[in-house]
Amino acid sequence: MAAAVRTRIAPSPTGDPHVGTAYVALFNYALARQHGGRFVLRIEDTDRERSSSEAETMIFDALRWLGLEWDEGPDVGGPHGPYRQSERTEIYREHAERLVAAGAAYPCFCTRERLEELRAEQKASKGRFGYDRRCRAVDPAEAARRRAAGEEHVIRLAMPTDGEIVVADLLRGEVRFAAEQIDDQVLIKSDGYPTYHLANVVDDHLMEISHVIRAEEWISSLPKHLRLYQAFGWRPPVFCHLPLLRNPDTSKISKRKNPVSLNYYRRAGFLPEAVLNYLALMGWAMPDERDQFTLDEFVAALDLAKISLGGPVFDLARLAWLNGRYIRDLSPEGLVERLRAELLGDRHLLAVARLAHERVETLADFVPYAGYFFSGDLAPDEAALGGMVMRGRTAQETARALREVLSEALDPILDWTAATVETALRDFCARHDIKPKELFMPIRIATTGRTATPPLFDTMAVLGKEICRRRLGLAADALGAVKA
Repeated sequence: MAAAVRTRIAPSPTGDPHVGTAYVALFNYALARQHGGRFVLRIEDTDRERSSSEAETMIFDALRWLGLEWDEGPDVGGPHGPYRQSERTEIYREHAERLVAAGAAYPCFCTRERLEELRAEQKASKGRFGYDRRCRAVDPAEAARRRAAGEEHVIRLAMPTDGEIVVADLLRGEVRFAAEQIDDQVLIKSDGYPTYHLANVVDDHLMEISHVIRAEEWISSLPKHLRLYQAFGWRPPVFCHLPLLRNPDTSKISKRKNPVSLNYYRRAGFLPEAVLNYLALMGWAMPDERDQFTLDEFVAALDLAKISLGGPVFDLARLAWLNGRYIRDLSPEGLVERLRAELLGDRHLLAVARLAHERVETLADFVPYAGYFFSGDLAPDEAALGGMVMRGRTAQETARALREVLSEALDPILDWTAATVETALRDFCARHDIKPKELFMPIRIATTGRTATPPLFDTMAVLGKEICRRRLGLAADALGAVKA
């Protein structure tokens, strides 16, 4: 590769850092390091309602825990900043106007009501879904007048309407799309903020990204992105779409069936080098077929063209097995060092001690009393499952309630504290007309395995979101399997 290799990872700060982000980051990092290039971290935070600084900080912390340091980014700077999309809105608007002036994009004045009616008609007729391009026929001078008068509008990309659009992917070769099936994508929303597609292409060009390595779910966006490169007169980067991580049942990896937060793996005692090693094995293999290797060895051996397109299965049991091998490779002194750095670090021990010191009689009582603060998964026995069933409900109904607690109340929390957990759970009870004490006991047993613990919300705060989420999910699964 003669030209400078520049890769990027561009996560959205809208939730916990995802294992899929680490998977994509690893391959981008490795290609850049292999060729002496630059690895860029860009924060795609144009979703103003869901983006948060807490989630951004978690992304930084998780990637650094894994050892995937970036050369340019929001916190380290660089020659192509700013590296947060929310700080680049004027750049996107200026580029959108260039497209409008060139006839490659157009203002669309259709109201939300009209678009909803259009979707309903298309659904009823079972015809093509998508915008019908009505405003594409508006005279440019008339469109300019309406914009100047302040009429609400978006900016849409004018896509070809016939023939084929042919795009190139490093792993798949030519991928063909029927032009008539590709919508005229919104580029600038009515609030003036860009959509992912415009911001992504503009940023990749201005930041001189040479290789776009991302998940295969973005393949369907390639025609729009290629059209943008052509409209601007820019040379597109090399596109490489990695196969999606899968659950054991081959469905797309999801928090319903697998822990997906990197924070979970850190809190549950997985070693970062084992996690990276396992992610590297997703769709790829070392030339000598070793299944254990270092990050530097992966960087040296990587050949993107040899990535397998078969859906890689993210198997938690196999990751645990590999992690065990890494632990056994440590010296006893090294193991103690890792324990002190994470699970038995002063910060975590002090948080547990604050809850336990009024409840133990001897130092020897501490470990059996507080053991659930230091363990991973809990396997509820028959008695524990019986205690979790809510009054007046079946085990299956209680399981459904716990899953609703996860999705509605706990998943959205980014600033995980006793106060935020309590507020979320009490609000959930109020919305669902549930007496708090009837819900809190199942949650207590699910998260601790005990009926008597320190205050529930303080306990959940110390356990952390990832462990609480995992244990509640396992408890819900176990309850759901109980035969009525």
